[in-house]
Amino acid sequence: MGTWDVGPFDNDTAADFCGDLDEAAAGEREGIVRGALTRVIDTVDYLEAPEAEVAVAAAALVAAQWPRGEPADPVYGPEELLPDLSGLRDLARQALDRVITEPSELMGLWAESGGATWRANVRQLQSVLLPQPLGEQLSPI
Repeated sequence: MGTWDVGPFDNDTAADFCGDLDEAAAGEREGIVRGALTRVIDTVDYLEAPEAEVAVAAAALVAAQWPRGEPADPVYGPEELLPDLSGLRDLARQALDRVITEPSELMGLWAESGGATWRANVRQLQSVLLPQPLGEQLSPI
């Protein structure tokens, strides 16, 4: 696992995922994000770390479009413009729930290395993805 920090884009797998998004045709990007989230949600057995890392990055891209969301990482996040991902909010929240639910390799790896800050970052993403009061506007990425 090539990980250098606790953020959603701070690992090789997430950086590669963002590179794949940049290389994809504009009309395919939403489907790629949706697929990353859905694969994790549909995993009932052991969730492998690479799939979980991609899902966390995908959820962070969805969260980045909401007012309380952090912008995508300027170095390792996608460089190309993403479409409106607001329709993926519930999927992103469900994917993050699955990432921090056993059996999850990524959660186990972070537990072994004092991952309290990582878990706090995931919980922050989850809170951004909670339904917001009417009138909140989406933020451009």
